Amino acid sequence: METRAVFLNDVEDLRLDTLALKAPGRGDIVVDIAHSGISTGTEKLFYSGRMPPFPGMGYPLVPGYEAAGEVVEAGPDTGFRPGDHVFVPGADCFDGAHGLFGGAAERLVTAADRVTRIDPALGAEGALLALAATARHAMAGLEKAVPELIVGHGVLGRLLARLTVAAGAPAPTVWDSEPDRRTGAAGYQVIAPEDDPRRDYRAIYDASGSPEILDQLIGRLAKGGEIVLAGFYPEALSFAFPPAFMKEARFRVAAEWTRDDLAATAALVENGALSLDELITHRAPAANAPEAYRTAFYDPACLKMILNWKDAA
Repeated sequence: METRAVFLNDVEDLRLDTLALKAPGRGDIVVDIAHSGISTGTEKLFYSGRMPPFPGMGYPLVPGYEAAGEVVEAGPDTGFRPGDHVFVPGADCFDGAHGLFGGAAERLVTAADRVTRIDPALGAEGALLALAATARHAMAGLEKAVPELIVGHGVLGRLLARLTVAAGAPAPTVWDSEPDRRTGAAGYQVIAPEDDPRRDYRAIYDASGSPEILDQLIGRLAKGGEIVLAGFYPEALSFAFPPAFMKEARFRVAAEWTRDDLAATAALVENGALSLDELITHRAPAANAPEAYRTAFYDPACLKMILNWKDAA
Protein backbone atom coordinates (compact mmCIF):
# COMPACT_ATOMS: atom_id res chain seq x y z
CA MET A 1 0.00 0.00 0.00
CA GLU A 2 0.91 3.63 -0.48
CA THR A 3 -0.36 6.83 1.02
CA ARG A 4 -0.12 10.55 0.54
CA ALA A 5 1.55 12.08 3.58
CA VAL A 6 3.10 15.28 4.85
CA PHE A 7 6.83 14.76 4.38
CA LEU A 8 9.23 16.89 6.40
CA ASN A 9 12.49 16.18 4.61
CA ASP A 10 14.56 18.59 6.70
CA VAL A 11 14.28 21.89 8.52
CA GLU A 12 11.59 24.03 6.80
CA ASP A 13 11.57 21.57 3.87
CA LEU A 14 7.99 20.27 3.89
CA ARG A 15 5.83 18.91 1.09
CA LEU A 16 3.08 16.44 0.36
CA ASP A 17 4.52 13.19 -0.97
CA THR A 18 3.66 9.55 -1.66
CA LEU A 19 5.13 7.00 0.77
CA ALA A 20 4.97 3.22 0.99
CA LEU A 21 3.18 1.75 3.99
CA LYS A 22 4.27 -1.23 6.03
CA ALA A 23 2.00 -4.27 5.74
CA PRO A 24 -0.57 -4.63 8.54
CA GLY A 25 -0.43 -7.59 10.93
CA ARG A 26 -3.10 -9.50 12.84
CA GLY A 27 -3.25 -6.85 15.55
CA ASP A 28 -3.24 -3.87 13.20
CA ILE A 29 -5.93 -1.75 11.62
CA VAL A 30 -5.82 0.37 8.47
CA VAL A 31 -7.43 3.78 8.83
CA ASP A 32 -8.40 6.23 6.12
CA ILE A 33 -7.78 9.62 7.71
CA ALA A 34 -10.36 12.34 7.18
CA HIS A 35 -8.77 15.10 9.27
CA SER A 36 -5.45 15.76 10.97
CA GLY A 37 -4.38 18.67 13.15
CA ILE A 38 -1.18 20.70 13.14
CA SER A 39 0.53 21.24 16.50
CA THR A 40 1.95 24.73 16.96
CA GLY A 41 4.17 23.41 19.76
CA THR A 42 6.15 20.25 19.05
CA GLU A 43 5.60 20.20 15.29
CA LYS A 44 6.77 23.79 14.96
CA LEU A 45 9.95 22.81 16.82
CA PHE A 46 10.60 20.03 14.31
CA TYR A 47 9.84 22.35 11.40
CA SER A 48 12.22 25.04 12.69
CA GLY A 49 14.94 22.60 13.77
CA ARG A 50 14.67 23.59 17.44
CA MET A 51 13.35 20.27 18.79
CA PRO A 52 15.63 18.79 21.48
CA PRO A 53 16.82 15.21 20.79
CA PHE A 54 14.25 12.47 21.43
CA PRO A 55 14.47 8.69 20.93
CA GLY A 56 13.25 7.89 17.42
CA MET A 57 13.71 11.46 16.22
CA GLY A 58 15.23 12.27 12.85
CA TYR A 59 14.63 13.57 9.35
CA PRO A 60 12.89 12.82 7.09
CA LEU A 61 9.72 12.34 9.11
CA VAL A 62 5.95 12.41 8.88
CA PRO A 63 4.67 14.84 11.54
CA GLY A 64 1.35 14.85 13.34
CA TYR A 65 -0.26 13.12 16.30
CA GLU A 66 -3.83 14.39 15.86
CA ALA A 67 -5.72 12.31 13.31
CA ALA A 68 -9.27 11.05 12.98
CA GLY A 69 -10.71 8.69 10.41
CA GLU A 70 -12.49 5.46 9.52
CA VAL A 71 -11.25 1.89 9.79
CA VAL A 72 -11.11 0.26 6.35
CA GLU A 73 -9.28 -2.97 7.29
CA ALA A 74 -9.02 -4.72 10.66
CA GLY A 75 -6.89 -7.68 11.66
CA PRO A 76 -8.56 -10.64 13.37
CA ASP A 77 -7.01 -9.79 16.76
CA THR A 78 -8.05 -6.13 16.87
CA GLY A 79 -11.67 -6.03 18.03
CA PHE A 80 -12.37 -3.44 15.33
CA ARG A 81 -14.20 -3.70 12.05
CA PRO A 82 -14.47 -1.59 8.90
CA GLY A 83 -16.66 1.43 9.45
CA ASP A 84 -15.50 2.16 13.01
CA HIS A 85 -14.41 5.75 13.54
CA VAL A 86 -11.25 6.27 15.56
CA PHE A 87 -8.76 8.81 16.81
CA VAL A 88 -5.17 7.90 15.89
CA PRO A 89 -2.30 9.48 17.91
CA GLY A 90 0.22 9.00 15.11
CA ALA A 91 1.74 5.87 13.59
CA ASP A 92 5.12 4.38 12.72
CA CYS A 93 4.07 2.76 9.46
CA PHE A 94 6.12 4.41 6.70
CA ASP A 95 9.00 3.14 4.61
CA GLY A 96 11.54 5.90 4.11
CA ALA A 97 10.42 8.24 6.90
CA HIS A 98 10.65 8.33 10.68
CA GLY A 99 7.33 7.84 12.42
CA LEU A 100 8.02 9.52 15.77
CA PHE A 101 4.61 11.18 15.27
CA GLY A 102 3.37 10.01 11.86
CA GLY A 103 -0.27 11.10 11.88
CA ALA A 104 -0.39 13.53 8.96
CA ALA A 105 -1.26 11.10 6.20
CA GLU A 106 -4.22 10.02 4.09
CA ARG A 107 -3.98 6.39 5.27
CA LEU A 108 -2.34 4.89 8.36
CA VAL A 109 -1.49 1.40 9.58
CA THR A 110 -1.39 1.19 13.36
CA ALA A 111 -1.68 -1.23 16.24
CA ALA A 112 -5.29 -1.37 17.35
CA ASP A 113 -4.41 -0.80 21.00
CA ARG A 114 -3.18 2.72 20.14
CA VAL A 115 -6.46 4.10 18.83
CA THR A 116 -9.63 5.28 20.53
CA ARG A 117 -13.17 4.94 19.20
CA ILE A 118 -14.91 8.26 18.61
CA ASP A 119 -18.34 9.43 17.54
CA PRO A 120 -18.29 10.02 13.75
CA ALA A 121 -20.48 13.07 14.34
CA LEU A 122 -17.44 14.87 15.76
CA GLY A 123 -16.04 15.32 12.27
CA ALA A 124 -12.88 17.43 12.26
CA GLU A 125 -13.17 18.01 16.02
CA GLY A 126 -12.29 14.35 16.51
CA ALA A 127 -8.68 15.28 15.73
CA LEU A 128 -8.62 17.47 18.85
CA LEU A 129 -8.80 14.51 21.22
CA ALA A 130 -5.02 14.50 21.83
CA LEU A 131 -4.99 18.08 23.10
CA ALA A 132 -8.05 17.46 25.24
CA ALA A 133 -6.42 14.33 26.70
CA THR A 134 -3.23 16.32 27.35
CA ALA A 135 -5.25 18.85 29.36
CA ARG A 136 -7.02 16.08 31.22
CA HIS A 137 -3.72 14.33 32.02
CA ALA A 138 -2.32 17.52 33.54
CA MET A 139 -5.30 17.86 35.88
CA ALA A 140 -6.56 14.35 36.67
CA GLY A 141 -5.33 12.17 39.50
CA LEU A 142 -4.78 12.19 43.23
CA GLU A 143 -3.10 15.19 44.83
CA LYS A 144 -3.53 17.35 41.73
CA ALA A 145 -5.16 20.74 42.26
CA VAL A 146 -7.34 22.20 39.53
CA PRO A 147 -5.96 25.42 38.03
CA GLU A 148 -6.82 28.76 39.57
CA LEU A 149 -4.71 30.59 36.98
CA ILE A 150 -4.03 29.37 33.42
CA VAL A 151 -1.37 31.12 31.35
CA GLY A 152 -2.14 31.13 27.64
CA HIS A 153 -5.51 31.08 25.89
CA GLY A 154 -4.55 28.86 22.99
CA VAL A 155 -6.28 25.54 22.44
CA LEU A 156 -4.60 23.83 25.41
CA GLY A 157 -5.35 26.74 27.73
CA ARG A 158 -8.99 26.79 26.62
CA LEU A 159 -9.32 23.05 27.20
CA LEU A 160 -7.79 23.34 30.68
CA ALA A 161 -10.30 26.09 31.49
CA ARG A 162 -13.24 24.11 30.08
CA LEU A 163 -12.26 21.00 32.04
CA THR A 164 -12.00 23.07 35.24
CA VAL A 165 -15.50 24.46 34.73
CA ALA A 166 -16.82 21.00 33.78
CA ALA A 167 -15.40 19.59 37.02
CA GLY A 168 -17.53 22.03 39.01
CA ALA A 169 -14.49 23.88 40.38
CA PRO A 170 -14.38 27.67 40.65
CA ALA A 171 -13.83 29.29 37.27
CA PRO A 172 -10.13 29.91 36.64
CA THR A 173 -8.55 33.17 35.58
CA VAL A 174 -6.78 32.95 32.22
CA TRP A 175 -3.97 35.22 31.06
CA ASP A 176 -3.12 36.09 27.51
CA SER A 177 -0.99 39.01 26.35
CA GLU A 178 -2.54 38.97 22.86
CA PRO A 179 -5.84 40.95 22.77
CA ASP A 180 -7.21 38.81 19.93
CA ARG A 181 -6.81 35.67 22.04
CA ARG A 182 -8.87 36.98 24.96
CA THR A 183 -12.10 36.17 23.15
CA GLY A 184 -13.98 32.87 23.16
CA ALA A 185 -14.13 32.30 26.93
CA ALA A 186 -17.13 30.35 28.24
CA GLY A 187 -17.71 30.54 31.97
CA TYR A 188 -14.33 32.08 32.86
CA GLN A 189 -12.44 35.34 32.44
CA VAL A 190 -9.46 36.07 30.16
CA ILE A 191 -7.37 39.12 31.00
CA ALA A 192 -3.95 40.62 30.33
CA PRO A 193 -1.36 39.68 32.98
CA GLU A 194 -0.84 43.32 33.98
CA ASP A 195 -4.56 43.68 34.74
CA ASP A 196 -4.51 40.91 37.35
CA PRO A 197 -3.79 42.05 40.94
CA ARG A 198 -3.82 38.58 42.54
CA ARG A 199 -0.68 37.18 44.13
CA ASP A 200 -2.13 34.25 46.04
CA TYR A 201 -2.81 31.55 43.44
CA ARG A 202 -2.48 28.04 44.82
CA ALA A 203 -2.27 26.34 41.41
CA ILE A 204 -0.94 27.99 38.25
CA TYR A 205 -0.94 26.02 34.97
CA ASP A 206 1.39 27.37 32.30
CA ALA A 207 0.26 26.52 28.78
CA SER A 208 2.38 29.20 27.12
CA GLY A 209 5.61 27.22 26.63
CA SER A 210 7.58 30.38 27.45
CA PRO A 211 10.89 29.62 29.20
CA GLU A 212 11.11 33.17 30.61
CA ILE A 213 7.87 33.13 32.57
CA LEU A 214 8.74 31.30 35.79
CA ASP A 215 9.87 34.30 37.84
CA GLN A 216 6.65 36.13 37.00
CA LEU A 217 4.54 33.13 38.00
CA ILE A 218 6.43 32.53 41.25
CA GLY A 219 5.54 36.08 42.25
CA ARG A 220 1.85 35.22 41.82
CA LEU A 221 1.87 32.10 44.01
CA ALA A 222 0.42 31.69 47.46
CA LYS A 223 2.86 30.22 49.97
CA GLY A 224 3.27 26.54 49.14
CA GLY A 225 1.58 26.98 45.78
CA GLU A 226 2.31 24.89 42.70
CA ILE A 227 3.28 25.75 39.13
CA VAL A 228 2.33 23.09 36.59
CA LEU A 229 4.40 23.14 33.41
CA ALA A 230 1.80 22.02 30.88
CA GLY A 231 3.50 23.36 27.76
CA PHE A 232 6.63 22.15 25.98
CA TYR A 233 9.90 23.98 26.57
CA PRO A 234 12.79 23.56 24.12
CA GLU A 235 15.21 25.66 26.17
CA ALA A 236 16.47 25.15 29.71
CA LEU A 237 14.21 26.61 32.39
CA SER A 238 15.57 28.73 35.22
CA PHE A 239 14.24 30.91 38.01
CA ALA A 240 15.51 33.12 40.81
CA PHE A 241 15.81 31.01 43.93
CA PRO A 242 15.08 33.54 46.76
CA PRO A 243 11.48 34.33 45.71
CA ALA A 244 10.76 30.62 45.17
CA PHE A 245 12.35 29.88 48.56
CA MET A 246 10.14 32.42 50.33
CA LYS A 247 7.03 31.08 48.62
CA GLU A 248 8.05 27.42 49.16
CA ALA A 249 7.08 26.99 45.52
CA ARG A 250 6.43 23.57 44.05
CA PHE A 251 6.86 22.63 40.38
CA ARG A 252 5.24 19.78 38.45
CA VAL A 253 5.83 18.70 34.86
CA ALA A 254 2.78 17.39 32.97
CA ALA A 255 3.77 14.81 30.36
CA GLU A 256 1.74 13.55 27.41
CA TRP A 257 -1.55 11.74 27.75
CA THR A 258 -2.02 8.05 28.44
CA ARG A 259 -4.47 5.67 26.80
CA ASP A 260 -6.73 6.03 29.86
CA ASP A 261 -6.74 9.81 29.35
CA LEU A 262 -7.83 9.37 25.73
CA ALA A 263 -10.68 7.06 26.71
CA ALA A 264 -11.82 9.26 29.60
CA THR A 265 -11.68 12.39 27.48
CA ALA A 266 -13.62 10.76 24.64
CA ALA A 267 -16.31 9.87 27.18
CA LEU A 268 -16.45 13.47 28.47
CA VAL A 269 -16.91 14.73 24.91
CA GLU A 270 -19.50 12.09 24.06
CA ASN A 271 -21.67 12.82 27.12
CA GLY A 272 -21.50 16.57 26.57
CA ALA A 273 -19.42 17.45 29.64
CA LEU A 274 -16.57 18.79 27.48
CA SER A 275 -17.12 20.80 24.32
CA LEU A 276 -14.62 20.95 21.47
CA ASP A 277 -16.56 23.69 19.70
CA GLU A 278 -14.90 26.84 18.34
CA LEU A 279 -11.33 25.61 18.76
CA ILE A 280 -10.68 25.05 15.04
CA THR A 281 -10.06 28.42 13.40
CA HIS A 282 -8.48 27.34 10.10
CA ARG A 283 -8.98 24.46 7.66
CA ALA A 284 -7.13 23.59 4.48
CA PRO A 285 -7.08 20.78 1.92
CA ALA A 286 -4.13 18.46 2.48
CA ALA A 287 -2.89 19.37 -1.00
CA ASN A 288 -2.11 22.81 0.44
CA ALA A 289 -0.07 21.40 3.34
CA PRO A 290 3.03 23.62 2.96
CA GLU A 291 0.97 26.81 3.13
CA ALA A 292 -1.22 25.39 5.91
CA TYR A 293 1.80 24.60 8.10
CA ARG A 294 3.22 28.09 7.67
CA THR A 295 -0.15 29.60 8.60
CA ALA A 296 -0.45 27.37 11.66
CA PHE A 297 3.04 28.26 12.87
CA TYR A 298 3.25 31.96 12.10
CA ASP A 299 -0.27 33.45 11.97
CA PRO A 300 -1.23 34.53 15.52
CA ALA A 301 -4.90 34.36 14.56
CA CYS A 302 -4.62 30.59 13.98
CA LEU A 303 -5.57 28.58 17.06
CA LYS A 304 -5.86 25.23 15.32
CA MET A 305 -5.32 24.30 11.68
CA ILE A 306 -6.99 21.15 10.38
CA LEU A 307 -5.98 19.37 7.17
CA ASN A 308 -8.74 17.74 5.15
CA TRP A 309 -7.46 14.47 3.63
CA LYS A 310 -10.49 13.68 1.53
CA ASP A 311 -8.95 15.64 -1.30
CA ALA A 312 -5.31 14.66 -0.81
CA ALA A 313 -4.72 13.49 -4.40
